[in-house]
Amino acid sequence: MATEFEWRAFYSAESSLRQRQLTPHSLLSKFSCPFFHFLANLTQIQALALLRSCWGISPSIELVKFPSSEEDEKLRHTPNTRASVAMGQYHDAEYVAIGEVATPTVDNFKKVSVLPLIFLIFYEVSGGPFGVEDSVQAAGPLLALLGFLVFPFIWSIPEALITAEMGTMFPENGGYVVWVSSALGPYWGFQQGWMKWLSGVIDNALYPVLFLDYLKSGIPALGGGLPRIFAVLALTLVLTYMNYRGLTIVGWVAVVLGVFSILPFVVMGLVSIPKLEPSRWLVVDMHHVDWNLYLNTLFWNLNYWDSISTLAGEVDNPKKTLPKALFYALILVVLGYFFPLLVGTGAVPLDRELWTDGYFSDIAKIIGGVWLRWWIQAAAAMSNMGMFVAEMSSDSFQLLGMAERGMLPEFFSKRSRYGTPLIGILFSASGVLLLSWLSFQEIVAAENFLYCFGMILEFIAFVRLRMKYPAASRPYKIPLGTVGSILMCIPPTILICAVLALSSLKVAVISLIAVLIGLVMQPGLKYVERRRWLKFSTSANLPDLDVSGSIVR
Repeated sequence: MATEFEWRAFYSAESSLRQRQLTPHSLLSKFSCPFFHFLANLTQIQALALLRSCWGISPSIELVKFPSSEEDEKLRHTPNTRASVAMGQYHDAEYVAIGEVATPTVDNFKKVSVLPLIFLIFYEVSGGPFGVEDSVQAAGPLLALLGFLVFPFIWSIPEALITAEMGTMFPENGGYVVWVSSALGPYWGFQQGWMKWLSGVIDNALYPVLFLDYLKSGIPALGGGLPRIFAVLALTLVLTYMNYRGLTIVGWVAVVLGVFSILPFVVMGLVSIPKLEPSRWLVVDMHHVDWNLYLNTLFWNLNYWDSISTLAGEVDNPKKTLPKALFYALILVVLGYFFPLLVGTGAVPLDRELWTDGYFSDIAKIIGGVWLRWWIQAAAAMSNMGMFVAEMSSDSFQLLGMAERGMLPEFFSKRSRYGTPLIGILFSASGVLLLSWLSFQEIVAAENFLYCFGMILEFIAFVRLRMKYPAASRPYKIPLGTVGSILMCIPPTILICAVLALSSLKVAVISLIAVLIGLVMQPGLKYVERRRWLKFSTSANLPDLDVSGSIVR
């Protein structure tokens, strides 16, 4: 009979040689020991029972999930098996060494369905009209209204379409990190991950600020000092715990918060009908436009469509669910901005200086009274909670996805008993607390600057994969050829250049320093990996990428 050493040799060989399409049964037949020929004809249960009786292996441990002989024969005669795996198909088998306990995987937890995904996207991008007030202050009613109608065609729709195509092509938690890695290589994939994670954390630091800005008119003590600091800390801890408890909980909480946040604006619109004056919508003064504030406000309120891609591995049937959710979320976001702006600018006499953060609550009081004002303030608070939990989910699962790709230490890929990336959540929460002292406009400008760099890499990756792998499997494909894809990316790229050019020197310097940190961080992590100071590993369940970043076919 084979010794335990011989069996371990088989297990090691099977793990490495399955990449050459040798299935367990075909590999067993290659061993000279008669015991392995005998074992090859047993079912998995019979084989494991025999091994346990011989070596006392614990019944709670599974070594290899064998296919049947018929499945083995079918696999041997199936063409292009490797190509299909490379384009996003996953092995069902789980390989666990003797004495090793498997960590929880997403398959053990309920995945996100269409409705929660729509509202997660809604909160990743928008969360309602809270924060759009600066567009009226910067450019007046007409340009503000036109901006939220035209800007989606220039930016939001192209970004959402690219997210739908690439997210279904690579339905895993790395999201845009994997897109860039597959097109440009792991070095640039890491840079993408660093810039987008940092911009996401900066963005998330904004929501406690907005939350307290809406409440300080009713609770003046929250305007500054120790009460504000403790409020930011308490809010961050509570919402971080909600993320820890599971993405499905976050998704359904987002649905409830979304409905609660949208309803008061519907009521405000109905109450305002007798007070509307259409001539107020046409007010414009091109000589007094703050283009930097205007573009940054539009850009901040209508971007981050790609953030949902880092949750693709947690979505139920992402190849169908993701495009559908993006479509409905796009409609919800645009209406959620345009309708309240239409009401606010049409029902109240214009004073551009008053249009700052939280002004919608004052408009609600003028139109409907104190009760409507309190409802808007409560909706704003709930909306900021929704945006916080959605953004933190995206940021933390991105770190998990990068760890599963071997870009970050393995401990980032560990899940809690609720299926959530505990280390990623803690890192993201720490970043939020460190950055929450910044002002609204500084936060928006800084995260827009970093986000622009990341989007340039995404556009390059999208076009390059279209050119390099035109026939690759794309469950959802934008109905444009290579030339059309390039043309679609030109308007948002011009917009990116405009946002970067209009940034202040302070924001540009800080952002460029952050970019430089990422450029040296990746080689530093590689050095740590070579010295074995920390453990790095790539998940066996993910499709392979070769050393140049292109997809193994």
